[in-house]
Amino acid sequence: MVALLLVAVALGLSNFAAAIGIGISGVDRRTRWRVGIVFGLFEAGMPAVGLALGRGLADEIGSAARWIGATLLIATGCYALWQNLRGTGGGAGDGANDDGAGRLPLGRLLLTGLALSVDNLAVGFSLGAEQVNLATAAAVIGAVSLGLSLIGLELGARIGEKTGHRGELLGAVVLIGVGIAVATGAL
Repeated sequence: MVALLLVAVALGLSNFAAAIGIGISGVDRRTRWRVGIVFGLFEAGMPAVGLALGRGLADEIGSAARWIGATLLIATGCYALWQNLRGTGGGAGDGANDDGAGRLPLGRLLLTGLALSVDNLAVGFSLGAEQVNLATAAAVIGAVSLGLSLIGLELGARIGEKTGHRGELLGAVVLIGVGIAVATGAL
């Protein structure tokens, strides 16, 4: 169980970092839970998909998973940066919410969740090879991911309070940084 928790924390660190970037722009309570649930479901579900796909495909995807995930994260961050610089960002400061709380568009959230969890396909096969109960592994990985995501959002929100209206810009840069960290193997 300790090994499974360590794997879950290692997998959840990229979610934690991305959640900080998302939280910086300011998020409301609903968005906090959406982010936590989407990240948790992707993190828990991808190992199951990896196990179902089998060793050959999981190994093949596993070698490219880091690059696929990194590319998606960098592209998502660049898109958010571009929207912010154009003045059409989807979060705080765009006039959509009078209370200033940002709302992350569902499409961007799903793409980010997918990008952060692509590498978990290979993890699923590894868990099966180690005779780890997949339901237990998925529950632990999902719960840890949810927790780390919520902590990251809260930390990001506190940073965002200090950065003011430039929070979305900083959040996009953090997301690009997470993509680069994933590409280099740092996360």
